[in-house]
Amino acid sequence: MSWPHRIEQALTDRRSSGQYRQRHLSQQADARSLRVAGQDYLNFSANDYLGLSHDTRIISAWQEGAARYGVGAGGSAHVTGYRAPQAALESELADWLGYDRGLLFISGFAANQAVITAMMAKNDRIFADKLCHASLLEAASLNPATLRRFAHNQPSALAQLLTLPASGETLVITEGIFSMDGDRAPLAELHQLSQAQGGWLLVDDAHGVGVCGEQGRGSCWQQGVKPELLIVTFGKAFGVSGAAVLCNEETAEYLLQFARHLIYSTAMPPAQVCALQAALGCIRQGDGLREQLSANIHYFRQQAAGLSWSLAPSDSAIQPLMVGDEQAALTLSQRLRERGCWVSAIRPPTVPPGTSRLRITLSAAHRTEDINRLLEALHAANR
Repeated sequence: MSWPHRIEQALTDRRSSGQYRQRHLSQQADARSLRVAGQDYLNFSANDYLGLSHDTRIISAWQEGAARYGVGAGGSAHVTGYRAPQAALESELADWLGYDRGLLFISGFAANQAVITAMMAKNDRIFADKLCHASLLEAASLNPATLRRFAHNQPSALAQLLTLPASGETLVITEGIFSMDGDRAPLAELHQLSQAQGGWLLVDDAHGVGVCGEQGRGSCWQQGVKPELLIVTFGKAFGVSGAAVLCNEETAEYLLQFARHLIYSTAMPPAQVCALQAALGCIRQGDGLREQLSANIHYFRQQAAGLSWSLAPSDSAIQPLMVGDEQAALTLSQRLRERGCWVSAIRPPTVPPGTSRLRITLSAAHRTEDINRLLEALHAANR
């Protein structure tokens, strides 16, 4: 089979399965609205949960950082790219979340890949929740450790796996709030089980940090758990991009020596770090935003109760409307778009077959009239 034929066949298969992905060029987008092809829509697909991506304090901090430090880091943090803002933010994050050290990464995907790749070796084992993010599962499947996946949010299934004999180390992986289902992991039980067998717990709290817990410290803080490895990302509630790994002193030094995604990648620009410092300040003082987000979630779920499609049992900003069939999900998404509401259809392989859905995301920036418009569009499509 030639390269052109392989590519053509893969694209044909993807189209025929209803799983073909397309990008849409937006002329403007924020937590509440976006414009595509000259048409304005209410935005119910963004992860900007607190509406901070357009906060003037954060924008000003980035502009001031660019004026002072330039627009790029100029190299890896191991060469010339590590500057005062990076060191300060790492320290602030560690203090805020109760860890010895924090290490900045250019993205959550890179952080997940780097930690798992650097930490795991032959004869080690990884036990991951079946619905973990692709960045976690890909890294877990491509390294020498043995990967086993346990039933979603089922500590008893993990407990059974932990009884299996092992000659190496054990890493348990989960998310704080799951990106496609919006539900929360039972972190205390998972941590207790892993510790009892000498294992470590890694929690990716991309969708929890900023929106839950005291001062927005996230899922682990909210549940009274301190995993050995905590990964927080800045592309959701922080409204920017990037990620950090929180861990103890020795593990941080180990990652600095062996995490290739950190060593061989250009560091996060200092100007961006300045914006993240401002975002962190907004989050720590953001109880009002979190209360508004919580009110929006409660209102939407209450008013959506009469729909024929079921909402997944989520109290987070992620509200999956379960449709099932891929084409039906695409059709419903298009009908909402015709009524001015942008809601993306999520299909396999992102979610399991037969569980295609609309991934409705809410933000503190949404107003009651915005949610009412979405509800009206959903009820009209339902009829």
